[in-house]
Formats: sequence, structure tokens, C-alpha cells
Amino acid sequence: MTRVGAIDCGTHSIRLLVADVDPASGRLVDVVRRMEIVRLGEGVDRTGRIGEQGMARTLAMTAEYARTCSDLGVDRVRFVATSASRDAANRDEFVDGVRTRLGVEPEVVEGSVEAGLSFAGATRELVADGLAGPFVVVDIGGGSTEVVRGTSSVEASLSVDVGCVRLTERYLASDPPSEDEVLAARADVEQALDQVAEVVPLDGVGTLVGLAGTVTTVAAVVLDLSTYDPARIHRAVLGVDQVRDTCDRLLAMSRAQRAALAPMHPGRVDVIGAGALVWWAVIDRLVERSGLTEVVVSEHDILDGIAFSLL
Repeated sequence: MTRVGAIDCGTHSIRLLVADVDPASGRLVDVVRRMEIVRLGEGVDRTGRIGEQGMARTLAMTAEYARTCSDLGVDRVRFVATSASRDAANRDEFVDGVRTRLGVEPEVVEGSVEAGLSFAGATRELVADGLAGPFVVVDIGGGSTEVVRGTSSVEASLSVDVGCVRLTERYLASDPPSEDEVLAARADVEQALDQVAEVVPLDGVGTLVGLAGTVTTVAAVVLDLSTYDPARIHRAVLGVDQVRDTCDRLLAMSRAQRAALAPMHPGRVDVIGAGALVWWAVIDRLVERSGLTEVVVSEHDILDGIAFSLL
């Protein structure tokens, strides 16, 4: 067994997975799995820079993750930063801060690398269990959304700059969002998905797999969970009409109404509407192009892909 530490630093959250990897079976055994909302990308879409507070919150959590990895005897660590970091003019300051606290070289990866890691993390067990391919894997983040197609490996992918934080900051200022705000955000998402469709074939898809906090939170609401329960959410198979109806409902709610939902993380309250809008639009495309009637929700994503990459 090899004990690895995987850190995924996105626009909205930072996450840690410490896992034991069995090289023979290729499966992960979780030791610790954590997620904290740090909002590294707060304001980056407007200013082009990581703000002081977002930087401080993220570096403080990086130091805490470093201590956890040391305490648990991790053999190898990989730190991957995505949308907010690659968009920021002061990314070098952030990279230096992570290197100092973690003792490894952080990687600010391009969208294609992010997509590949997400695909590997999400589909490894699905392929082994015989689910129908080709898969389209959709990872909705704070700053960007990755759409990846493949069966045993990536065949096509594209990262587009529509994420829950970016769209909220650009368009959804009212509480709840006004009709005009929603229409403007939806137009941006549809234009991004037009770009996706030029690169990633959306016909003949066997399974649509949704990843990350927006998708799993929507699933928790669909399942009417009394608390956020990863075991219930992981590998949940949901009807597309159920999911789209829930996305519409979340987008139309006020912040107070969303906060009152039992499985809602406080850090997602103000951005879940924008994320739900993206998820609705993606599902609509796959229904139209491939006739899908169900979606698969995965708690395994880029974090697991990072861990697998350390084998």
C-alpha cells in the first residue's frame, strides 16, 4: 500500500484526500476526505487578481492540510490548482505561498489536465462495474466547467469559463435573481455549451456523470436528505426531470430559502443557483442529443484522479 495526499484547490473550495492506494487492484481506501470553502477566486473575474482575504484563507488551510499529511505519514503529495489560480495575475505569489507551507511544488493546471483528472477519478470504478459508455463527465466548479467524453480514457474535452462563482458575480445580484439576470446568465452558459458541442461529441452517450459540489448538492435536495450524506449521494441514479425541476427551484429561491434546506452547506447558499443553472443546461443538451433519461452522481472526481496519478 502507498499512502498519498491529494489536494484540489479550486475557485470556491479546497479539498484534501488522504488515501491508501492498492497498486494491485488500483482502488483507493479513504483515510481522510475534507472540504473547506475558502473562496480563493472571489473577485478574480472582476479584478484579474486573487484577493488578500481569499489568498490568506487558502494558504492557512494549505498549512493545516500539510500538518494532516505529515501526521498521517503520507508518502507522496500532489497539489493541483485550477480555474481561479490560472486566471490570476498574481498566481506566482499564491504558488510561492503554497510551496512554503506544503513543501511540494504546486501545479496550476490547464483545463485539459483538469478534465483528464476528473474523468479518471469519476469513471475508474464505473468502467470496472460495467456501466454503459461512452461517458460524458461534467465537473461544475466555481470558475469553470469541464466536459469530458471517453470510455476507458479521454477522447475529447473542453473547459469553459462558466462556474457557479463566476456566473453569480457576473449576473445574479438580486435575491432571488431577476428574470433578466437569469436570462443573461443562461445566454452565457448556452454560448459556452455551443463551444463544447464543437469539440466534444454529445451524440450516442451511454452515461452522463455529474461531479462536484453543485451536482452533489442538487442530488441531496432531489433525494430529500435530512443531512448531507455522501454515501447516499455517491452513485445515485436520478431521473433527468427530477434534477431539472430541482435546479429550477433552487435558482428561483431566495438565499434564506436555500439556507433552510437541510443538506445545504452554508458556503454554497449564494452560488448554488448559478451552478444549478449550468447543470440544467448540460442535462438539457444531453437529453436532446443522446436521449438520456437518467444521470449518475459521483462523489469521486478530480480529487480521486489526483490520488490515482500518484501511483
